[in-house]
Amino acid sequence: MAKKITGSDGKTYVQKKPFYKRVWFWILAVVIIIVIGSAVGGDGDSSSSSSSSSSKTEQSSSKSSSSSKPKTSATNLAALASAKTYSDTMHMSKQGIYDQLTSDAGDKFKPEAAQYAVDNLKANYDKNALEAAKSYQKDQNMSPDAIHDQLTSDAGDRFTPEQADYAIQNLSK
Repeated sequence: MAKKITGSDGKTYVQKKPFYKRVWFWILAVVIIIVIGSAVGGDGDSSSSSSSSSSKTEQSSSKSSSSSKPKTSATNLAALASAKTYSDTMHMSKQGIYDQLTSDAGDKFKPEAAQYAVDNLKANYDKNALEAAKSYQKDQNMSPDAIHDQLTSDAGDRFTPEQADYAIQNLSK
C-alpha cells in the first residue's frame, strides 16, 4: 500500500513502494527468467557449440536421408504381412497373392495396398512354384504336363511359365 506523508509545505504526499518491491515486478521477473531459460536451455547446446553441432546435424541428416524410408501406412504393412503368410504357408504366386489380397472373398485390400505388398514381399516364387508342384504331384497324382498347366493357368496358381518350368524341372521323377 502507499504511505501518506505530509510535506514541509503542509501538503500530503503519497509515497509509493519502489518498483522492485512490488508483486507485479517479481511475477514479471519470474516469467521473463522462465522464458529466457527455456529459450537458452532448448537451443543452448546448438548455439554454444554451433560449429560442432552443425556438423553433427549435417551428419545425422545425411544418415537419415540416405537410410530413411518413406512412412508406410498401417494398411500397407498389414497387406505385406498377409502376403508373406500366403507366400510362406500356401506357396502362392505373385499374381495369386495380389488376387487374394484384393478379392472380395479374400482380404479386401485396396489395389494400392496389394501392389505395395507384392512389390515389397521378399519371396522366392520359383520355390513357391516347386512347393505347389510337389503338392499337386503327391496329393493329386498329376502328371508334369498337368502340373505345368495348373501352375500357369488363370484359373489356377498363375505362376509365370518360367516359374512353372523351374518347378517341373526340379520335381522328383
